[in-house]
Amino acid sequence: MRNNSPQSFFLLALLTLTSTTGLATELDEIVVTSQRRDASHWLHKGNIDRISQSRIRQEGHQHISELLVQVAGAWINRGSGQEHLTALRSPILTGAGSCGAFLMLEDGIPVRPSSFCNVNQFLELNTEQAESIEVIRGPGSALYGSNALHGIFNVLLPEPSPDIGSSAAIEFGSYDYYRMRTTLPLGAHQEHLLQAIINKDSGFRQDSGEQQAKLNFKSRSTVLNGDLVTAFSLTDLDQRTAGFISGENAYLDPTLRRSNENPDAYRLAQSQRLYAIWKKSLDSGIGIDLRPYLRHSSMNFLQHFLPGQPVEKNEHLSAGTLLTINWQSKSTQWTVGTDLEWSDVQLLEIQDKPTNGSDYLVETRPAGKHYDYRVNSYSIAPFLLAEKQLGDKLAINLGVRLEYLEHHYDNRMQTGNTRDDGSLCGFGGCLYTRPADRHDSYFNLAPKFGVSYALNDQWISFASLARGFRAPQSTELYRLQSGQLSADLDSESLDSLELGLRYRNSAWYTESSVFVMRKQDSTYRDAESFNVSDAKTRHYGIEWNASGELSNYLHLNVNATYAVHQYDFDRVASRGETFVSGNDVDTAPRWQGSSELQWHLADNSHLALQWIYLGHYFADAENQFSYPGHRLWNLRGQFGLGDHVSLTLHLKNLANSYYADRADYAFGEFRYFPGHGREVFVEIAWQD
Repeated sequence: MRNNSPQSFFLLALLTLTSTTGLATELDEIVVTSQRRDASHWLHKGNIDRISQSRIRQEGHQHISELLVQVAGAWINRGSGQEHLTALRSPILTGAGSCGAFLMLEDGIPVRPSSFCNVNQFLELNTEQAESIEVIRGPGSALYGSNALHGIFNVLLPEPSPDIGSSAAIEFGSYDYYRMRTTLPLGAHQEHLLQAIINKDSGFRQDSGEQQAKLNFKSRSTVLNGDLVTAFSLTDLDQRTAGFISGENAYLDPTLRRSNENPDAYRLAQSQRLYAIWKKSLDSGIGIDLRPYLRHSSMNFLQHFLPGQPVEKNEHLSAGTLLTINWQSKSTQWTVGTDLEWSDVQLLEIQDKPTNGSDYLVETRPAGKHYDYRVNSYSIAPFLLAEKQLGDKLAINLGVRLEYLEHHYDNRMQTGNTRDDGSLCGFGGCLYTRPADRHDSYFNLAPKFGVSYALNDQWISFASLARGFRAPQSTELYRLQSGQLSADLDSESLDSLELGLRYRNSAWYTESSVFVMRKQDSTYRDAESFNVSDAKTRHYGIEWNASGELSNYLHLNVNATYAVHQYDFDRVASRGETFVSGNDVDTAPRWQGSSELQWHLADNSHLALQWIYLGHYFADAENQFSYPGHRLWNLRGQFGLGDHVSLTLHLKNLANSYYADRADYAFGEFRYFPGHGREVFVEIAWQD
C-alpha cells in the first residue's frame, strides 16, 4: 500500500499564497551557478535553489542529508558514517551509472574529473562552513558539461573580507560525538582566511565510528590589475563502516538495527585541491574569469555490499582551467569560454578471501586481483551563452556547449574474465572482465533555451528546454563483467522541458516547477549486481518550495515534490532482473518534502520544529518489494548568551521512530541501512 499523504503540503501551499503580512524577506538574492557570473535569482530562466549561510549555520548539519532535505526534489540517501547516495530530480542511482549523474562544484570548479566520479562526493566538500550552496535541478550541461545530467550542486566557500570575524565552536552529543570548528581571518588587512572542522563519532551501530577533518584556506591579492583569490582545500576521512542489515523489516528490530554484519568494513578517503580565481574587468566592459586548478584524491575501502567483499583502492591526479569571458552588447549579455582538463586515474580491486554463498558465487567471484588499470583522459569544451532582453517583461537565453573527451586505458593484468593467474572460472567464466588496452573518445553537444516573462512585480514565469549528457565513466568502460568483452557505450543523454512560476511579496517567496524528462543510454545495476546498459527512463513531476513570515515571530520554510520515475524499456536480463516499461525505477519515492517552523524569541534566539516526509518506494526493478516510507520530527533551539556566545540544542528524531535511511532488495533478500534513533547534541559557539 502506498503511504502518500500530500494533503498537508497543499494546505501549506494555500497558506503561503494567502499570507501577505509580516517582515520582509530577501527576495533579490544573487546566484552565480546558472551563468558563471553574478545574476539575479528572480530573473533566472529555470529553477535554482540557494541555501544561505544563515540557514547552513542554523541547521548545523552533521551529514549532508540533513541540510539538503530543505531543497525540493533533492534526497540524499544516508549510508553509514559519511557515506551517501544522491537523488536530484531523479531516483537514487546505484552501481555503474550511479555517479556522474550529478555535478559537484567547489567555487564553480568540478571536484573530480568528468570521467572519475564518486557516489560519496559530498564527503570531499566542506559544506558545514560554506557561504552558500546553490542547487540546479535538471540538466546544466550547456555551461558545465559532462556529469551535469540530473543537476548541479555548487558549494561556495567564504572569501577573505574585513566583514568576517573570528569564530569557534565545540559540539558534543549522543554516542560520544564531538566536533570542533573555527574560522580565523589572518593578515594585516584580513586578506587571508582559514577554516577548519574536525569531528569524531563512535556511531550508533556497532563498530561504526569515524574521524573526519576538513580544512580550507583562501588568500586575496591583486595581480595584473585583477582580483586574485588563491584557495586550498583538504579533507580526510577514517571510517569504520556498518553495512546493511538483512531480513524483511529488519530496521524495526531494536537489536538488529544497532548491529553490524560487516565489522571489518572501512573507508579511508583523502582529497586535496589547489585552485585560483582571477577576475578582471576591462575598460571596454569585458569581464574575464580564469580558474586554474590542481586536484588529487585517494580512497581505500571494503566493498561490504558485494559477495566476497573485495577491497578497492583508487587514486587520481588531475589539472585544468576554466576560462569565462562576458560582456554586454546593447540589450544582449554574452558569455563565452573554454574548459580544459587532464586526469590520471588508477584503480585496483583485490579480494583477500574466498567468497561465501552458492556454488555459482564462489566460482565466479574468486579471491585475488580482479582489476588493475590506469586511465589518462583529456577534454576540451568551448561554450557560448547569449541572454537578450526583449522589452521590459520578456527575456530569452540561448546556450550551447561542445565537449570532446578522450581516454587512454592501460590494463595491468591479463585480458579477459579469468582469475588473476589466468585460470578459468566455472559457470561460463569469472564475473570480472578486463578489456585489452584501448583508446575511447566521445563528442557531445548540449544546447539550452530559456525564457522568462514578468507578469508584474510579484509574479514571473519561466521555461527551459535543455539537454544534459554524461560521458561514460572509466569504471563503466574498463571494469567489465562476465559477457562483456568491451563496453561499447554511448554518452548518456537527458532531454528536459521545464515550466515554472515564482511569486514574491513583502513577506513571502514561493516557486513551483513542472518538468518532463527522458533519458537514454543509461546504465543500471540490477538486484543480482549485474550491469544493464542501453536503458531508457522517463521522468515527470512537480516541485514546490516557499519561505516567508506567518507573523512578526513565526517563519515558515516548506518544500514538496511529486515525481514519477519509470523505466522506458523492456529487458529480460540473462542472470538478473526483468525490466518492464512503466515500472517505477527502484528507490524513487513519488512523494517527499519537509517543512520547518521557526519561532523567533529574540534577535539571536529561536526555536525550530522540522517535519520530514518520505513516501513509499519500490526496492527492486520488478516492483515486487517495497519500503512504506517514513515521517520524522526534529527540534532545534538556539539561544544567545550575550553579544558573542550562543548555545544551540539539537533534538533529532524526537519520536524515536524506527525507519530505514535506505531500503534495498538484492541477492534474494531485503537489506537496510537503519536510520538513527533519538539523539541529542549541544553546541557552544563564540563569534567575534
